[in-house]
Amino acid sequence: MDVPKASDVLARELRERILSGELAVGVALPAERELVKQTQMSRATVREALRILEVQNLIRVRAGRAGGAFVQRPTTKSMANSVSMLIRGQRIKLADLLQTREALEPFCAELAARNRTDDDLAVLDAANDAIADPDADLPAFLQANLDWHVGVAAAGHNELLIGFMTALSHAIYAGTENPTFVDENVRAITQRAHRSITTAIRNRDAEAAGRRMGRHVHSYAKAALAMDKRGAIRVED
Repeated sequence: MDVPKASDVLARELRERILSGELAVGVALPAERELVKQTQMSRATVREALRILEVQNLIRVRAGRAGGAFVQRPTTKSMANSVSMLIRGQRIKLADLLQTREALEPFCAELAARNRTDDDLAVLDAANDAIADPDADLPAFLQANLDWHVGVAAAGHNELLIGFMTALSHAIYAGTENPTFVDENVRAITQRAHRSITTAIRNRDAEAAGRRMGRHVHSYAKAALAMDKRGAIRVED
């Protein structure tokens, strides 16, 4: 029988109190010595429990006289970081990343067409302008491409999809950073496809946005995989 460590038990108890809302965002947890007194656990156990919560982005620790451990909630960014670690740790194949994008991104485009704001359109337009820049080098083009794809997810205003697509887009960026693949033809096709999809999103035409996005990510995946002969990719920070 596996007996949980005392630090895991304490971390689980505090985690449930945070996620349930009993401990509100911004509230300071009791000081270390007070937690030791309340729980009858050692200081080392309490410190380890707090480290677990910090890694899980459920508290932030500030030093100094006004410091301590303060409650926070998981964010879209923390979710994206977790997915990124999974992709890197499991060495997920580029083919699997592209396949996942084909499954998700057409729906992201549909949501964007339904929920987008003028600010969302401004982000997509700026990314499209950067993609069309004839003087952009490969990193600049790929960054603009990433900004557009993440921008489509953000325009849908679904936090789960935003976090997942952010991590996925960064991984695909790393997997396709290949000047042989991203030639002038690929850039031109990408530019036209993105503007066409953006137009559908602007017009709130969810059906067209989803259909055009599906066609775009499928053709991009097919071309990328034809160039990629590796079994897996390594995503760097």
